[in-house]
Amino acid sequence: MSRFVYLDHSATTPVDQRVIDAMMPFFAPDFGNPNSLHAWGRKARQAVDKARNQVAQLINAYPAEIIFTGGGSEADNLAIKGVAFAKKDKGRHIITSAIEHHAVLDTCNWLAKEGFDITVLPVDEYGMIRPDELERAIRPDTILVSIHFANNEIGTIEPIEKIGNICRSHGVLFHSDAVQAAGHIPIDVKNLPVDLMTMAAHKMYGPKGVGALYIKKGVKVIPLIHGGGQERGLRSGTENTAGIVGFGEAAALAAERLAKGEMEKETRLRDKLIDGVLKNIPDVILTGHRLERLPFHASFCFRYIEGESMLLRLDALGIGASSGSACTSGSLEPSHVLLAIGLPHEVAHGSLRLTLGKDTSDEDIDYVLENLPKVVESLRAMSPYGKRG
Repeated sequence: MSRFVYLDHSATTPVDQRVIDAMMPFFAPDFGNPNSLHAWGRKARQAVDKARNQVAQLINAYPAEIIFTGGGSEADNLAIKGVAFAKKDKGRHIITSAIEHHAVLDTCNWLAKEGFDITVLPVDEYGMIRPDELERAIRPDTILVSIHFANNEIGTIEPIEKIGNICRSHGVLFHSDAVQAAGHIPIDVKNLPVDLMTMAAHKMYGPKGVGALYIKKGVKVIPLIHGGGQERGLRSGTENTAGIVGFGEAAALAAERLAKGEMEKETRLRDKLIDGVLKNIPDVILTGHRLERLPFHASFCFRYIEGESMLLRLDALGIGASSGSACTSGSLEPSHVLLAIGLPHEVAHGSLRLTLGKDTSDEDIDYVLENLPKVVESLRAMSPYGKRG
């Protein structure tokens, strides 16, 4: 291998060295429990409070509106189940979309078994929610709408403001899973009609195993975990101080990148990659919206080959990519997202996701564009799916 190119940043990002440096003291010597009253505990509490401020500032929230969790999936569960059980006397109807992360869809499916009524909205060919369909789906007993900010598999950014305004006009709470978006595009919850929002540290160069749920002041949520009453009683358990500190530092660094406009570089490289693939490889489909798209995200379906074969060939060339969500990559079934946007099974099987990072270079993209056409041509030459060569 002449080069190593990691293009799977939607799955996870490398922890920034500055984040690691911020975390290290809180393993030792500053190992105190942030709930203890002595000096060790006070130092840990100060660090957690600072991190809460940093995460809040990233999305222009109040620090008290940030609840730390063990990751994005836990935050989704807390938001959806927490609202469902807090408002079950008002209604039991919840609306979501067909292309949500499984942390949302599986939570809704579980609630359906508990007596809640779930409406799953379709999307258009780009993965976009149609706001008029959402409005028609809202009923007097609707208590929550959960639509992600941006899709992890195809990169489409949803019309969050329109969705939120519809929810507000009907008195319905709105939750958005922003795991893919937070830290990568500007988000201001004071100017967005969002009541709950999910984030995860490891998608923005922070550590794995720590997430956060933004809960707008005044929104009632029933906790999932009971115990010591940490996180304002909404997430009991001794705080993961080092992880939370890492999240805070990652959020602060992400805010700096956004302020400096560094995402424009990712957008330029993303477009270079997309244009190069579409120009140099026949029978390929760009999945997701071309313009309303995450700045680091490119995703395709290649006819007549399987995505897993491409991944193995690319891996042998030192290129790290994905065929979709890393959370379900072990499944032999086509992506539910790709099927929902109308792709047939045989096309959906040929998916490839290439997601850039802050350190991705022009040379990295050139290396991919040099090798990917050769990989596709080679696999098509032996393909059992039809067209060859």
